[in-house]
Amino acid sequence: MAARATPDVETWIDDDPDVLVTGEAVALDLRPTGFALRAAGSIIDFLSYVALFLLILWGSFTVASSTGSEEAVFAILAIGDLVLCVVVVPVAVETLTHGKSLGRLAVGARIVRDDGGAAGLRHAVIRALVGVLEIFMTLGGLAAIVGLLTTRTRRLGDLVAGTYAQYERVARTARPVYGVPVPLVAWAQVADVARMPDALSRRIAQFLAQAPQLGPERRAPLARALATEAAPYVSPLPEANPELFLAAITVVRREREAAALGLEAQRLGRLAPALRGLPHGFPDR
Repeated sequence: MAARATPDVETWIDDDPDVLVTGEAVALDLRPTGFALRAAGSIIDFLSYVALFLLILWGSFTVASSTGSEEAVFAILAIGDLVLCVVVVPVAVETLTHGKSLGRLAVGARIVRDDGGAAGLRHAVIRALVGVLEIFMTLGGLAAIVGLLTTRTRRLGDLVAGTYAQYERVARTARPVYGVPVPLVAWAQVADVARMPDALSRRIAQFLAQAPQLGPERRAPLARALATEAAPYVSPLPEANPELFLAAITVVRREREAAALGLEAQRLGRLAPALRGLPHGFPDR
């Protein structure tokens, strides 16, 4: 039954392209960075790398001039410094900071894979090499055009590397905590939900969190499917609306797990003197 219920939940979550769904139908709200913020971060990075190039170039020419080097040496130094500041340094910074840079740090962005995972060295190298064309050779014009025409404001380097800029400064909203529905208060005192699988419990909690956003034609069938899947793990079964039944299961599990954790903390507190204390007479015996 799990294989039948899971695709239904994934279907309504996948309607939002900014929501990544795990294998257990748990939605992760991963928001891409907007065009304006990403452009601001790219400008900061561009100016910082240009400034670094000019600084290193000045230092290299100063050393070469003091040693009386030939003109060919100056050309080699200029090319080497350019490759260092345009490719090597951006790759190193993005790899060591796991997708960050000076500009992205300023705007709150990070480069991640399309599946939300951390980008690696391969992604940084591809982005840097393509960035030579679309950022430095066109002064960001090509990157801006591609970013305006693609989803999640991805530039050409992101399309090739399979990455995008994730926005990390999303305001967190506190979700309200509900109790057992009134019609099921008496049932909750004697209900046995300990056999409920954790994966199914997480899917039920995810459905309850997203249910207000669903229309009646989607909400009711999903509630019935999950209630049918949860019924074998609940005893006794109450006579209630499927969605109220799911809400009651979630609250009962939450409260009992919280109580169990509280008792465990109390027991550990009573044992703390014995666990942390030193043996009698140690170390003077």
